[in-house]
Amino acid sequence: MKQFTCVGGWLIAGLLWFTSVAPVSAEGPKLLVLLVVDQFRADYVETYGGQWSGGLRRLIDNGAWFTEAAYPYLNTVTCAGHATIATGAYPSTHGMISNSWWDRALSQSVRCTFDPDVEVVSYGIPHEPGESPNRLRVPTLSDELRLQLDSDARVVTFSLKERSAIMLGGHLADVVTWFGRNNAWVTSSVYTKRPIPFLADFIQASPIEVLHGTRWSRTLAATNYLYEDDIEGERPPANWEGTFPHLLEGEQGLPDEQFYERWRTSPYSDEALGQMAVAALEQLQLGQRASTDYLAIGFSALDHVGHRFGPKSHEVQDVLIRLDATLGRLLDELDRWVGQDRYVVGLSADHGVSPIPEQMIALGFDAGRLRFRLVREHLESVLEQLLGPGPHVAGMAANSVYLVPTAQRQLAQNPQLRVGVLEGFKEIPGIQKVFFADTLAERRLSEDHLERAAALSYYPGRTGDLVYVLKPYWMSGAAASHGTANFYDRRVPVVLFGANIKAGRYASVASPADIAPTMAHLVGVTLAQVDGRVLAEALQ
Repeated sequence: MKQFTCVGGWLIAGLLWFTSVAPVSAEGPKLLVLLVVDQFRADYVETYGGQWSGGLRRLIDNGAWFTEAAYPYLNTVTCAGHATIATGAYPSTHGMISNSWWDRALSQSVRCTFDPDVEVVSYGIPHEPGESPNRLRVPTLSDELRLQLDSDARVVTFSLKERSAIMLGGHLADVVTWFGRNNAWVTSSVYTKRPIPFLADFIQASPIEVLHGTRWSRTLAATNYLYEDDIEGERPPANWEGTFPHLLEGEQGLPDEQFYERWRTSPYSDEALGQMAVAALEQLQLGQRASTDYLAIGFSALDHVGHRFGPKSHEVQDVLIRLDATLGRLLDELDRWVGQDRYVVGLSADHGVSPIPEQMIALGFDAGRLRFRLVREHLESVLEQLLGPGPHVAGMAANSVYLVPTAQRQLAQNPQLRVGVLEGFKEIPGIQKVFFADTLAERRLSEDHLERAAALSYYPGRTGDLVYVLKPYWMSGAAASHGTANFYDRRVPVVLFGANIKAGRYASVASPADIAPTMAHLVGVTLAQVDGRVLAEALQ
């Protein structure tokens, strides 16, 4: 039995759990594994790689490592990055331009996965908004795997974040699980109407709350870490200091919101995801049947920690050391259950991260923090001088300014007013360049790399009217952040490992968008809309 649904203009078959067996080729890998480490800067491999001896080390040393890989687009954030890795397309194609954007019809910001028409299926407290992939405009690698090759393929994804798990899982996954806003593991009714039995058993047997009172200390001796432990500009979670150790404890001595936030901001959350993946590997026999299956994990701890402590912190280094161990155990289990020559791994990140601005200022660089309230006030002042009394700004999100309809019409009719707006916008400290969005659709091949980056993040109806690009070392938000076209945000690792992969270091042009087309090639699947390429130089 199949239920057919139209999603983003294409027809997909909503498949029931593990039914309808289709013949598959005996050749090629039997399990595709995507590992996405949130906020994993490419230079962490060179800078901190000497601290690793487990899974990260094995992937780098024995895999095909594309040392110059980078995203070519502007909005280097989680939802856009995971969608790009899963589809092989850029935001201008897949439509997931950011973690959220301004919805003109609703007059509010909406999350990339927010869907009030579906329900959350919870393994704990059920009350939170629905989430789904309904805004994703192209099929993912796993969708095409099931549609073209084998409807019995099992598709499993895990992450702390809904936007990570859902983008990696696409529209047709079986098990898509994330840690919800109400501090419970959850999924969406898009994928299942009830908790998955093996996962419910695992969660009951491995409660997060047993970690209450645990101290997160350095894994290695302090002398093995680079830089100082407490650096200017760090912003630890409430009631944590800037130095080790860090106590995973609730505010009242019981598991509460503070405890769960501390758990997210620690390597223990990555370890939980690794354990869940191993449970799925065993219980669902991933890669152990005639079908080719798909397993994807979005490791989120590095992002939570990096935002708070910055890229030079001991905390970031220790998260990577422990992730190295977690991945080592996962690879060992893949060898055991699937076999070394029967799976292929793609390792990458959704984005990098900026240095902490205060640290760059201390070194004499032009750096700082952009305050959205001040940006909006300045732009309103500029627009009032040009257009008359406002307000003229409806909202701000995704490196964009969204104007009210009257301001849109006035500017569309008068090129001189548009020039005035651009000049006024560039007076704001930290702004490098500004574009009117309606000029970007045809500029994806622009020789101006910033214009091209903005164009590759542009999607009609979602991007605002004005798109701005920040200068290097300028940012907004936490201690350190991302979301710009600067190279430290765009450059991330791309590593392929396993069946039919030729190990080595490759300096050729590459992008995380190349992972899905390459994996699709290995299993004989054709992706519908891709901006990436097959990394043929790394194939045996």
